[in-house]
Amino acid sequence: MKHRIAHRKLNRTSPHRKAMFANMASSLIKHEQIHTTLAKAKDVRSFLEPLITLSKDNNLSNQRRAFSKLRHKQAVAKLFNELGPRNKDRPGGYLRIIKRGYRQGDKAPIAQIELVQLKEQEDLEPTAEVVEN
Repeated sequence: MKHRIAHRKLNRTSPHRKAMFANMASSLIKHEQIHTTLAKAKDVRSFLEPLITLSKDNNLSNQRRAFSKLRHKQAVAKLFNELGPRNKDRPGGYLRIIKRGYRQGDKAPIAQIELVQLKEQEDLEPTAEVVEN
């Protein structure tokens, strides 16, 4: 039984895994969607979703906590200036994982991980306008 075993090792040492998740999370914050293997997508979700929850309350302490995980100033700035306010009313589930088939070389399952509320979707949402005759 897998008691008290929470994450995959992904054939990497723990510092390599930590750096990989920080890089993937920074890229996901910057581009708002990335393509990766399904296992990495599932694990980066548990790394990034607590940071988005942290960014809902914008204060210096939370920014420093996020920077200690991400180690990327621009990603932390976008996290607290755009993603936190955008997800203020959402109670969780900020990321969506979509399966995208298999990689050509080794047939590893590929997934697209993206933010649920993309910036383009906010711009394209119809506004309710009342037309009076």
